[in-house]
Amino acid sequence: MYRLALAALGAGLLCGQSSQSPQELLKEAVTFHQQGKLEDAIRDYDLFLDLYPDAAEVRSNLGAALVATGRYARAIDEYKLALLKNSTPKLHLNLALAYYKTEDFRDAIAELEIVHGVDKDNAQATLLLADSYVRMGENKKAIDLLTPLYDAGQQDQGLVYVFGTALARDGQADRAQTVINPLLSGPDTAEKHMLMGTTKFGARDYTNALTELKQAEEMNPELPEVNSYYAQALFASGETEASRKIFEKELARNPNDFQSNVHLGLMLRQEEKYDEAMKYLKTALASRPGDVAVRYQIALVKMAQGKDDPARDELERIVAEAPTFTEAHVSLSIIYFRQKRKEDGNRERAIVQKLNAERQSEQPGAKLTDKTEKPQAQP
Repeated sequence: MYRLALAALGAGLLCGQSSQSPQELLKEAVTFHQQGKLEDAIRDYDLFLDLYPDAAEVRSNLGAALVATGRYARAIDEYKLALLKNSTPKLHLNLALAYYKTEDFRDAIAELEIVHGVDKDNAQATLLLADSYVRMGENKKAIDLLTPLYDAGQQDQGLVYVFGTALARDGQADRAQTVINPLLSGPDTAEKHMLMGTTKFGARDYTNALTELKQAEEMNPELPEVNSYYAQALFASGETEASRKIFEKELARNPNDFQSNVHLGLMLRQEEKYDEAMKYLKTALASRPGDVAVRYQIALVKMAQGKDDPARDELERIVAEAPTFTEAHVSLSIIYFRQKRKEDGNRERAIVQKLNAERQSEQPGAKLTDKTEKPQAQP
């Protein structure tokens, strides 16, 4: 695992720091690393790199030791420096793992896509990439990535879990159920209840979703996203105050959790606490740049603050990108009428009527179930 990378190194002494030659120092560092004496290994790697800063393999080893001690930020810096000297799939994967550990899934995806591009058979990189897509809400990308593997018979537990989760979160509840059925006969775990809970949530079966997610949270409160999904199920069930406490609990563990920031921002907007709402919404947008739902909430805050011009500009961008986003058209029509742009307001109103008619024709008798985005509730 650890290469000595001694070729072409001089035999001079580390003056003033150690009586060992560079070769001896590096050999000792690797030995410490293999023995799990990580602080000693880090010290020796640092001493060596003071003399030979371009030794990419040694810097990669240092990054691995730093990750093992939980110092992810510095490990990321070391991997980046190593990549400047030797860009290899292994180094990109190591950097991706460090990003993944810090729940920086956007940067993890960038590195993992590089690895997957040159080594599509790397199972670890593929599964991590799919899971990172799911964490970023890009469920269709995860499904596209894993479907060929699943169909080809690669159905190990990790792949099935991520694939089933992506399907459930994409609203494909029946297909998700088929995929995860083999997992249900195994031991009773928090992960199993989490997967069942998200599947039920995707099917809008919030009562059963709450039962599963509550059990998952009780079994392992540190399970990634368990508090977030439990809170979402509470929120969807109308238990707003109970959901607030769970969202806050999730943010105490992971301040960048997307759904927790979005929902708290939405609740605070509805309570007319606009400055507080904006803080949460901007955090959510930073983790998923360009997300139209978050940008819409930010535009609503600006509308409520009387900042119609910037709100209008954002809503115009949103409807251009997402022309079937009915609520955005509703809010845009309101601004146009406020600004006495009757022709534009009537155009947006006509679009809303057309979209509503299309929706009703596709789902006769269907009622709007999302309590957070009813057009009549908008300012």
